[in-house]
Amino acid sequence: MILSKVGNKQLSYVGYTNNLQKRLTLHNSSKGAKFTKGKKWQYIYIKKYDSRSKAMKNEYLLKKDRKKRNNIKANFI
Repeated sequence: MILSKVGNKQLSYVGYTNNLQKRLTLHNSSKGAKFTKGKKWQYIYIKKYDSRSKAMKNEYLLKKDRKKRNNIKANFI
């Protein structure tokens, strides 16, 4: 999960990758996902999985669980 501060808002984005540094560089250079373009991002939550399918399943769950995302943001700040 990555976080960007825009004014007084905190935006978060959840995704999976097998190359963390490359993915963050893409997001910060406006070449990542459409939502991430034009913002500066930093990691706030990283979790490693044994398989791509487990990572994708948990990515989906985290994207849908606003309460957990807000808890992660609160713990980061």
